[in-house]
Amino acid sequence: MLKELTPPFDGTMILRDKKKLLRILKEHESEAVKLRIAVLGGSTTSDIVKVLELFLRQRGIVPEFYESEYAQYYNDAVFGNDELNEFKPELIFIHTTIRNIENFPEIYDSREDADIKLNKEYSRFEQIWTSLSEKYSCPIIQNNFELPFYRLLGNREAGVPYGKIDFITRLNCKFYDYSAAHKNFYINDINYVSAAYGLEKWSQPRCWHLYKYAMDIDAIPDFAFNLSKIICSLMGRNKKVLALDLDNTLWGGVIGDDGQSGIEIGSETSEGQTFSAVQKYLKEHKKLGILLTVCSKNDHENALLGLNHPDSILKPEDFACIKANWNEKWINLEETAKELNLLSESIVFVDDNPAEREIVRAQLPEAEVVDFDSPEECIKALDRLGFFEVTALSKDDAERSEMYRANAERASLEKKFSDYNEFLQSLEMKAQIQDFDEVHIQRITQLTNKSNQFNLTTKRYTQTEMEECAKDPDRIRLCGRLCDKFGDNGIVSVVIGRKEREKLHIELWLMSCRVLKRDMELAMLDELVKQAIEQGITEIFGYYYPTKKNSMVKDLYGNFGFEKISDENGNTVWRLETAGYENKNKVISVNKE
Repeated sequence: MLKELTPPFDGTMILRDKKKLLRILKEHESEAVKLRIAVLGGSTTSDIVKVLELFLRQRGIVPEFYESEYAQYYNDAVFGNDELNEFKPELIFIHTTIRNIENFPEIYDSREDADIKLNKEYSRFEQIWTSLSEKYSCPIIQNNFELPFYRLLGNREAGVPYGKIDFITRLNCKFYDYSAAHKNFYINDINYVSAAYGLEKWSQPRCWHLYKYAMDIDAIPDFAFNLSKIICSLMGRNKKVLALDLDNTLWGGVIGDDGQSGIEIGSETSEGQTFSAVQKYLKEHKKLGILLTVCSKNDHENALLGLNHPDSILKPEDFACIKANWNEKWINLEETAKELNLLSESIVFVDDNPAEREIVRAQLPEAEVVDFDSPEECIKALDRLGFFEVTALSKDDAERSEMYRANAERASLEKKFSDYNEFLQSLEMKAQIQDFDEVHIQRITQLTNKSNQFNLTTKRYTQTEMEECAKDPDRIRLCGRLCDKFGDNGIVSVVIGRKEREKLHIELWLMSCRVLKRDMELAMLDELVKQAIEQGITEIFGYYYPTKKNSMVKDLYGNFGFEKISDENGNTVWRLETAGYENKNKVISVNKE
């Protein structure tokens, strides 16, 4: 990440140097995902859009923007706009603030009068959301409302129906209820961002009266960064792993010198309480499906001793991988990624030592590194970076850490076999391969946006697009779940094929890195061919589009027995005739109890 685009921000500098920063980002850009974003604003949005582009490009997303004319957000949404229709947005952001509320209650309004105005204001926005959803079927991000910078009634503003704070709070809650009940609708929480920035600084009347900006101009980077975190999460740009140092990061002191009884952790001292708070915060990430790993220069036994301290919140079993040795940390991070079948760019490195952080930055620039000066600052620094922004949670997310721990057990078992096929047979694998259903559509969408190594076409889908695909009679869809004697890996593979008379064109073929080299791809191929034959398909066409991350599957179709019929600069097309096809999967029991 560019230092200039890492919080805390120098808003004046970013706004001044945004063209220079954009040029630097473009020079180092590779394998970016393009995204058309419509910005419907109730105030000036030009600088917001320019700064938002910086944050998105830094995370591998190249945006193209449509901006509504000033304060035309309602008209564009409800009455339509030819230019917006032609733009075909893939994501819509509605930038409204307290300046756009039209139905504030008056002093002495009754609760009934205030409720009427509240419902009228809410209905206006609901009309916007409904209209946009029907027209464009894409994710919508909506600001909630910040609080006013003055309180006419003082503290009473929050306790009477005609108080603005009371009204805004209830209106925000209605927005939250709508978000909870509707897929592909997300809240950009400027109520929190403005409070963190400082409400009095945020609400600069001069910026409104001079430029029609609804916030302090220097606050734009904070605002745009918060918005970018939602978009990055929706586009599968979240990180997956927290790699954690131990000494003076998870506890105070050096376990090798101080021993288990000498390290600071727990409620006995203020320093110990601070480290306990850090550990608790990190353990909450595990519940979100983030993998915790150890990367520490330590003896392995001492590392376990510290983690087994009676007051340690994090225990050895909370970690998907523990690298406690005297190797360079960037080497350990590379090994961690390899063992987890992930890319190094999935890792966020947390270490109290600035020298170690700089070495990792220099040797492993694709990993993210968190800067902080004290354990008190660690939570704030990690939280503000937003690498793990949540836009959806599934059962598989909650169980991910255990899935990776089970993978480690499989790897240990593999070493006992000289014959790999015998090892696969010993896993007692069972697969459920079926059409998409409502229960799994969220996980299926997540996979399309997260899988990089085993994604042959690199195609991404929004949840709305995936729901539309699930209803399309001209497509064959498969999602595969793999279980074995160590546990359930969850939904790990997705295939989508588009029918064209007697031909089937594979639009998407991907698989989770968790199940590489376990023949799940063969089981998916067998089921795909089976269904294709049942639907009169005589030829199946596969497509591979190369990236720096998916080279491992460049010959997948050839290994399947497809014939290569085209190769243009590495973009290959493959053909398989279904007649006479013989099943290739020999080790996985499919769709059997």
